[in-house]
Amino acid sequence: MANSDERTVEGLFNKVPAVTLVFWIIKILATTVGETAADVLSTTFNLGLVVTSYVMAALLIVALVVQFRTRKYMPTVYWITVVFISVVGTLISDNLVDNLGVGLGTTTIIFSAALAAIFIWWYASERTLSVHTIYTRRRELFYWGAILFTFSLGTSGGDLLSERLGLGYAVALAIFAAGIALIFVLYRAHLLGSVLAFWIAYVLTRPLGASAGDLLTQPASEGGLGIARLPTTAVILAIAAILVAYLTIQERKDPTKGIAASELPTT
Repeated sequence: MANSDERTVEGLFNKVPAVTLVFWIIKILATTVGETAADVLSTTFNLGLVVTSYVMAALLIVALVVQFRTRKYMPTVYWITVVFISVVGTLISDNLVDNLGVGLGTTTIIFSAALAAIFIWWYASERTLSVHTIYTRRRELFYWGAILFTFSLGTSGGDLLSERLGLGYAVALAIFAAGIALIFVLYRAHLLGSVLAFWIAYVLTRPLGASAGDLLTQPASEGGLGIARLPTTAVILAIAAILVAYLTIQERKDPTKGIAASELPTT
């Protein structure tokens, strides 16, 4: 018998969005902002990694509190939380590498192990890793823990490929895009399950966005296009905000579509 506070059938709503093309576009924009915004705050505004980390961690905590207090998926709250967790995930990786001197290969292994541990714990507890039934507090905790480490892992893995291995941002961007395309093909061919395909693609979109952000904003001498970080971040955020506004309008037109009906408990 399930706990009554977690298994009330009436009014169970999925707390995360449906996985659509718009979802992936906003996700990539959010990951790109995670890279450029961290650089804007720490470098352009001269806050440094440590101060930037404290500020963004505090904002993330506030966003998570609001997200957990909502009864169902709210596009604005959800995506603001994703942007903050993207920046914090980036900063965790950057602090380990830049301030503590941990190698990118080591941080990639650490975050891979942490993400695997969360998935194992999540599955052992819930018997599913599906993002279509995030309607309990425990599942939401697992979900956001996994999301945080996908951003940290993606940051370390992306930097390892583009910077430490010297492939450059454009080549790294092409590699990660090809990886996502391959996952899509395998999924469409029914050679890869939907849950596994989702999480692999979710991890890969982080270094894809990070490589895109670095390609746009890093100086030409380092393989980038040298576009200023602040306007780049502002433009990306504006595009993301327009798409989130669109999702908000769609959600208001059909407020019941977030109900996790396909896997509602019956006991």
